[in-house]
Amino acid sequence: MMNLCTLLQKIKENPVMYIDKPSITCLDFFVAGYLGQLSDLGATPEGYPMEGFDEWMQEIAETNLIKSWARIILFLFPGERNAFYKFFELFEKFIEQKDNSKIQESEDILRLRQDLWFPQFDIYNEIPSNIKKRPGMYLGTNSITRLDMLLRGYSLARREVGVPPTEPEREFEGFQSWIEEKYGINSGQSWSKIILFYSVDEHDALHKFFELFEEYLNRNKSLEIDENCG
Repeated sequence: MMNLCTLLQKIKENPVMYIDKPSITCLDFFVAGYLGQLSDLGATPEGYPMEGFDEWMQEIAETNLIKSWARIILFLFPGERNAFYKFFELFEKFIEQKDNSKIQESEDILRLRQDLWFPQFDIYNEIPSNIKKRPGMYLGTNSITRLDMLLRGYSLARREVGVPPTEPEREFEGFQSWIEEKYGINSGQSWSKIILFYSVDEHDALHKFFELFEEYLNRNKSLEIDENCG
């Protein structure tokens, strides 16, 4: 399992591979999904590199407002791409200033507590229920791109820890090919980009996603019933 600094370096070198494009917002939600799932799996970060970064950025911006590091950087350095690359410059300075005793660059950065493995929470199970009802609670705003990045970070964390995919996660894996077939597209674009292309904006695309995902789930249930009857 790679540590966070290694992952961030890989994202910097090849942002398209992980988050589609150099975007501070995409990076923010990808990292949130990644770290959030590691925590839920019982991985307790001790002195992990991002700890204290929000507060450090608030000092840099000379503000007492409680804002995320991503929002502060985007405010100071307008433009998603510009802010994305500025993040790495700032994060490097932050790491240099941080107490070396609190930085661990090895696999020991995360200690797995076996008693907390395989928790009940499954974000893929939350999509048709809680995320659909309260997208702002999970995404901050109605954005299909943010949802996509959150799921990517979440899934990467699970793969690295070696947790097998849940049934809802396995079912979601087929959503990409279903969307490509539905729209007649085989361009290698992600499901979120395809839906966004056929939508007015991020808000509309997220609304369409929930409709399409429900249609996809119902279609799978119908196929299961047909197979059982056959």
